[in-house]
Amino acid sequence: MRISIASDHAGFEQKQQLTQYLRDKGYDVADLGPENDDRVDYPDFAEAVARSVADDSSRFGVLVCGTGIGMAIAANKVHGIRAANVINPQFAELAREHNDANVVALSGRFIDIETNKLILDAFLNTQFGEGRHAGRVQKINCIES
Repeated sequence: MRISIASDHAGFEQKQQLTQYLRDKGYDVADLGPENDDRVDYPDFAEAVARSVADDSSRFGVLVCGTGIGMAIAANKVHGIRAANVINPQFAELAREHNDANVVALSGRFIDIETNKLILDAFLNTQFGEGRHAGRVQKINCIES
């Protein structure tokens, strides 16, 4: 499974660690930047990951910034993206199970790396629940139209 990942300067260190963590687990990871921790604008990187998921180049996207909030907002502007700003593994499970989230936005400043690894594990290993949730996701998709 291919996963796209990106960050801004605030999330750069954790992005590097999470990229290696995912690769060690056998995932095909596309690091979409940045290449260092110089100051950058997070919408550029959120868009790159979101577009890679929207066009099916990647199955999931991972974004890391200071809080994850700005990245999620920016990613959600891309048609077909359901990005969730996630702060714990339970939120990751619910984002996938209830909302069929395809991008996870993480905090590199307020959430430690070990918790973010647990969040990724939960996000990537939880299936969409279908059933009553499918109709709700369809309604979300209709809002984009």
